Amino acid sequence: MFDGRTVTIRPVRSIDEAHEREFFNHLSGESRYLRFHKWVRVPSERLIHFLTDIDYDQHMAFVCVERKGGAEEVVGEARYVADPDGRNCDFGIVIADTWHKTGIAGLLMEALIDSARARGLKTMEGLVLGSNRAMLRFARALGFEVKTAPDDPTTRRIVKKL
Repeated sequence: MFDGRTVTIRPVRSIDEAHEREFFNHLSGESRYLRFHKWVRVPSERLIHFLTDIDYDQHMAFVCVERKGGAEEVVGEARYVADPDGRNCDFGIVIADTWHKTGIAGLLMEALIDSARARGLKTMEGLVLGSNRAMLRFARALGFEVKTAPDDPTTRRIVKKL
């Protein structure tokens, strides 16, 4: 990593519920808003279940963890959910506020894109608030095309051919 810390990128497991809950509880309100496009004060049990109940095929997710003592701390996560046609997927990513600009977003996206390609998906896309300039710059650097979302001029649709 850019700042010398050591992390591990690994798939999310169903036993990660407590880790995911703690991770999302420690995100700033702004980070939650930028990720979910709405104010999420506390992640619901339903959301935590969705975040950890993945099938590694249609729904794939990776976490970036730092080991502290003998425990893991989630510091970032990225996921995709494939469309029923098996050609395209939507993705999302969020990084702990204290870990911005450390390089872990790139590591997570590399794992996510590689997984989507291996799965045979053709296109990855996501929705980003137009005010989230850092994410739009990051997406462009990864080769995503940025377009205005057809149904919301304040949102951008980012698309990458895999």
